[in-house]
Amino acid sequence: MSGRLVVIGGGQAAFALVAKLRALQDTRPITVIAAEACLPYQRPPLSKKYLLREMSLDRLLYRPEAWYAEHGIDIRLSTTVTRVDRRASEVTLSDGSRLAYETLAFATGATPRRLPASIGGDLEGVYVVRDFRDADRLAEEMKPGRRVLVIGGGYIGLEAAAVARSCGLEVTVIEMADRILQRVASAATSAIVREIHRSHGVDIRERMGLHRLIGEGGQVTAAELSDGSVIPLDVVIVGIGVAANDALAHDAGLETSNGILVDSHGRTSDPAIFAIGDCAVLPWQGMRIRLESVQNAVDQAEAIAAILAGGSAPYDPNPWFWSDQYDVKLQIAGFGLGHDETLVRPGQREGSVSVWYFRQGKLIAVDAINDAKAYVTGKKLLEAGATPDPALLADPQVDLKSLLV
Repeated sequence: MSGRLVVIGGGQAAFALVAKLRALQDTRPITVIAAEACLPYQRPPLSKKYLLREMSLDRLLYRPEAWYAEHGIDIRLSTTVTRVDRRASEVTLSDGSRLAYETLAFATGATPRRLPASIGGDLEGVYVVRDFRDADRLAEEMKPGRRVLVIGGGYIGLEAAAVARSCGLEVTVIEMADRILQRVASAATSAIVREIHRSHGVDIRERMGLHRLIGEGGQVTAAELSDGSVIPLDVVIVGIGVAANDALAHDAGLETSNGILVDSHGRTSDPAIFAIGDCAVLPWQGMRIRLESVQNAVDQAEAIAAILAGGSAPYDPNPWFWSDQYDVKLQIAGFGLGHDETLVRPGQREGSVSVWYFRQGKLIAVDAINDAKAYVTGKKLLEAGATPDPALLADPQVDLKSLLV
């Protein structure tokens, strides 16, 4: 055994893991296997400031190249792992070489779902945004007056719609479900966000699917929707969710289910192998969930780093998320899965509002729209396991801070 930690993946979780280990004075050999040709970088700005050319790629890097050498981290770019041999405790790399490990960490993330070629998914002008190269190609399309179809009314699709509209494009969003954000937010939040987009001129069509994309000369030119209507377009942005990158783990015999199953210490079914970030399915409040967020990638990676460095505290997430659309900041604390009641509270500033989620009378989440005070209060209440009196919460004259007492 070499004592080496091998990290498969070069994203947020991978970087957070190795950075925290070194901060904890852990000196073991570390090798990071990164498929991209670029050093680890921030991904949230790809669909916002980077796409708008307000931020350059070098500003997205977590650390410059010299940092990895200074901290004894062997990072191998443009390289993938093709096989994990658990019996030999080694991985085979895309160049055919093999590398021994004592501990292995999957930080393989997730891949955007694409449209099948049978309905035009392979036409030019059809995009997903997962890495900086995707954003570079899409940025060339962001020209005023062009027509874009966004497929999928989740946060990814709506953020893309906001950027496109801000660039002066004509934007149509289609969502197969009854409403936008149906999988991740309450009907109240969906209604608020829907009105924000419509006030900016976005055409949102719910209960609407895509039948096929139409192209000329290999370039997308129109879309036939599920109601039979045909809309002309120049660009398509696909935001229909992601699939966890768990095939390598599955092939190695680890337990997987749209992600790699781990315990509260990040361990897979093999105690020498961990999984972190978007690819990990973790236990939480009696459920198994996969949290697709920067916050979880960082917090879980740092918790597992502490375990690798000799700690024993389990990872118990306090989920939070955010989404920027136009001049609107949506901040989310908690996880509204399974809620049976919501309460809408007006904020103190014009355009600010919050939606509070309850399950069997217990506060489980809050969505704050341009309302930082509601977000901070909700987050503190959730972390304390406290539920405020709904009557007081519903009264906009009651100071939110008083609910923390």
